[in-house]
Amino acid sequence: MRRRYITVDVFTDCAFGGNPLAVVLDAGELSTAQMQAIATEFNYAETTFVLPPRDPAHDAQVRIFTVDRELPFAGHPNVGTAFVLATQAPKPPARFLFEEIAGLVSVEILTEDGKAVGAELTAPQPFKRLTPFSAEQTAACISLSAADIKTDRHPPQIVSVGMPFLVAEVGSRDALRRARPDAAAFARTLPCDGAFQVYFYTSDVAPAEKPCDLQARMFFPRGSGLAEDPATGSATVAAAALLADLDSTKDGELKLTIGQGVDMGRSSLLLTRARKENGSVVSAHVGGRCVPMMEGTFYLNGEG
Repeated sequence: MRRRYITVDVFTDCAFGGNPLAVVLDAGELSTAQMQAIATEFNYAETTFVLPPRDPAHDAQVRIFTVDRELPFAGHPNVGTAFVLATQAPKPPARFLFEEIAGLVSVEILTEDGKAVGAELTAPQPFKRLTPFSAEQTAACISLSAADIKTDRHPPQIVSVGMPFLVAEVGSRDALRRARPDAAAFARTLPCDGAFQVYFYTSDVAPAEKPCDLQARMFFPRGSGLAEDPATGSATVAAAALLADLDSTKDGELKLTIGQGVDMGRSSLLLTRARKENGSVVSAHVGGRCVPMMEGTFYLNGEG
């Protein structure tokens, strides 16, 4: 049986920007081991597999794999998968509802002139604050000094709206640019509370990088080493929920435009919003544009 896939660059309006994603369609007969092998072969940050939903009221079951593990939820895979499915429909639907390990994920399709141009997801779980870390511990993970870490708004802390991340604020755009992952410090600090990545941001945005409110980076284990992600929707939406939770606004919607990937040559733009009621975050969202890149087919051993 021939397997069809489509690749897409997510959180960008330019080819070769954003975060690349491979979407394998009609994956219902694939085993978990086969999915992992295919994701490893693509060698992208994530690959998704679209399966029939368990509940016919939903649109699809979506499984998300990195090169070495399955994830319960992730941002750019949901945005990219929804965009790809919308482009395959005669008319783009308003939204998709995906079944995932972390729960149901609602993804709204963004359109222009009747065509899908991107998507926005709603985080599948309530906002949670978990373990805090010291500035020294966090700075060591990204090869900075403790003085580079800002703690006046919040300490470095693991937060989640479906997938946990250690989130920290750095004091300057220069510190963000200088950061490098340190494997030994990572191993001493993470995993914790299920988090194995460090997402860090600054509000010191260069004039040329406007209209971004923040610039961010994210380091994570990959294979036998550490790597950087050019656009991390699940971390960005968790950080946006954290900043909304800290904001004095009791009721309303807080929006942030966040850049990522600039320092690794894959500029990305992520649009976030978080709704608050009675002082609590009740929903968190992240979205952006997508660019279709490649389409093809493959066979597994013994097929065809």
